[in-house]
Amino acid sequence: MNEIDMNETARVRRLLGEPPPPSAEASARALARLEEAMAPGGRHVRPSRAGRRRFGRPLQLGAGLVAAGAAAAVAIVATGQGSPGSPPGPPPGSVDLNKQAVLVAADRAAEQPTGNYWSAERISGQAYVVRAKTGTYAIFGAHSETFHWAGARKGMGEAYYDRDLPARPQTPRDEALWRRAGSPSSIRVWSGDAYHTYTTKATKWRVNGPNVGVDPKGGGSFYGLGSGGASLGDLQNLPTDPAELAGILSPAEMKRAMNPKASGGKKLKEGVIPRLQMRRTSTLLSAPVSSKVRSGLIKALAAQPGIRAIGRVTDPLGRRGVALATPDWAITETGEFGTPKAQQGTYRSRNVIVFDERTGALLALEDQLTEPGGPYAEMKPGFVISYEADRSPRWTDAKPKPPAELPF
Repeated sequence: MNEIDMNETARVRRLLGEPPPPSAEASARALARLEEAMAPGGRHVRPSRAGRRRFGRPLQLGAGLVAAGAAAAVAIVATGQGSPGSPPGPPPGSVDLNKQAVLVAADRAAEQPTGNYWSAERISGQAYVVRAKTGTYAIFGAHSETFHWAGARKGMGEAYYDRDLPARPQTPRDEALWRRAGSPSSIRVWSGDAYHTYTTKATKWRVNGPNVGVDPKGGGSFYGLGSGGASLGDLQNLPTDPAELAGILSPAEMKRAMNPKASGGKKLKEGVIPRLQMRRTSTLLSAPVSSKVRSGLIKALAAQPGIRAIGRVTDPLGRRGVALATPDWAITETGEFGTPKAQQGTYRSRNVIVFDERTGALLALEDQLTEPGGPYAEMKPGFVISYEADRSPRWTDAKPKPPAELPF
């Protein structure tokens, strides 16, 4: 790093020490929720309980952020990445302060002391547009929360829990329109290939894992880089050099993650690779990797072609952070599977990953609208299509329990 870059980095560190108030745009997004289905080729698939993701469990990276339902739920056509209206990057030779902020966050990645049990909690939601007679508003439905704990060594036990969270309007404006519509406690929306009803009530935690309960023989295995689990040692002994970690984000690795039996010569559709790279990074940052590996992963992702730093944002739980984004791409929903006319059309979206700017911790992964159209024709750029938000992944010495209180 040259002297100019070092000076700029020092400037960013000072800025991060006393962050300015959020912009009006960031504040408007504070209640917006994140991430959508990103199955290969841009297929938009319906969330289902069976497909909901669990921490610590194997995951095929072709799955959507909000878990997938039937593969043929909706016909979607991906038409490439990059939008003519996308903001340009910094001029050649200049310092990208947004990227520097991400790198500073990586340097501040929290030291995670190893304990007896690792636990992780994740909240996810899918956006739906409700076209009421009194005004169109957006909600988050298919709202769910997962909690997983595992002992550091085999035989210490593990368990998986999930519960449904209340459907809720996305923003204060949406809430006002929901109230104008009579504050319905049950909301019927088109989801995938059929109408579904989401309610404003939560459910109790369900034990949902090995042997349909707490597995006393489990533990010692966490989500790794293959189709099976990895030991704590495997994860914490990953390389720390960002250049080496970039190897696990390579196009070849992303392709194998989607389909381990795929031949080496077939190319993925344009725009898929950055989304899969972001997904893999998110998955590993939710696992008990060392702080140096955590820092290296953030830096490796920030260096990938097509990944761009976008500055400070507010995550769906109201936490401020610095973010990276993929290029956007077009998705077209057709009427092939009975999709209503109002849901049909083309829109563009991008994935955004958010880090705590003071600790480097992963906060959220979202899918964000960049060009309105189709089911989101009435929404504005920045609208959150779906999301996953992490809450307090950590080591403890006592056996963890899922939180009793609701997150909102």
